Amino acid sequence: MAKTAFKIGDITLKTPFVLAPLAGITDTSMRSLCWKQGASFVYTEMVSGKGLWYGDKKTKQLLKIGDPEEMTGFQLFGSDPEVMAFAAKELKESGNALLDLNVGCPVPKVVKNGEGSALLKKLDVLQEVVAAMVKHAGKPVTAKIRMGFARNENTAVETAKALEDAGAAAVAVHGRTREQYYEGKADWKVIAEVKHAVGIPVIGNGDVMSGEDAVRMLDETGCDGVMIARGALGNPWIFREAEALWRGEMKPVTPADNEKINMLLHHFALIREDKGDNVAVREIRKHIGWYVKGMRGASYIKRTANQITQASELIELLQGLLK
Repeated sequence: MAKTAFKIGDITLKTPFVLAPLAGITDTSMRSLCWKQGASFVYTEMVSGKGLWYGDKKTKQLLKIGDPEEMTGFQLFGSDPEVMAFAAKELKESGNALLDLNVGCPVPKVVKNGEGSALLKKLDVLQEVVAAMVKHAGKPVTAKIRMGFARNENTAVETAKALEDAGAAAVAVHGRTREQYYEGKADWKVIAEVKHAVGIPVIGNGDVMSGEDAVRMLDETGCDGVMIARGALGNPWIFREAEALWRGEMKPVTPADNEKINMLLHHFALIREDKGDNVAVREIRKHIGWYVKGMRGASYIKRTANQITQASELIELLQGLLK
């Protein structure tokens, strides 16, 4: 397997492993941690094109880039070509490397508006949206899709070809349908089918929970890149593991509990700096569950953390776990 990174438009990635966009998760703090652990590209949470259209302040906050050295993709969602053209134009001079269109979100309130995975059923609209973004972005435009909408549907090749024809520079393929949400097993064969069908880079996504999984996806599907989502929760080290294995090196030692707690404290500090103590205390709770999974007393730690409202108390709890 060649050890050369792939390209999206004129962007060269140092490894094939990227952090997926995750709503409520991939804020500046999460992106920074994963970037420093070896992610070659990181995506924002999905951001509303309409939010940009209406000048919503919260929408703009989601597009803040913490580290200017990070290769960051802004993921947008929307289904109105005029709105999405405006959003692309609005973000032209931002520090992001590319724009990504969400064509996979399964959440009912998004789908009901004809956005996210609803676009899988309207390829003509999808092409109009992507073409409008490409025209005004001044940087590569990509899309993240699911294999289909209905439970047993596989329209991934058709969708990917439509995206390529509209000017998309790459496509990420999640091997589940919209109606599956995150149930069952991701179908990696679909990723291979798309790779054979289009000339643009294909990024695989779904059930990558370890460095070994990431390399196996490359080998089994022939995809150009691997998008890691849930596998990075409480485990930013997954990127250094994947890179080492991809380069044929020894897998790094699994982080000990102390290293996990120290990373969790650092993660908390980053969120506090970015959003203030009150928000940070609420937001770190879910991350605590992921970091301490498998540790002795994990249930007690999560239960106690969920009752704490002061940053100082939370720090004391976590520091007390260090051995």
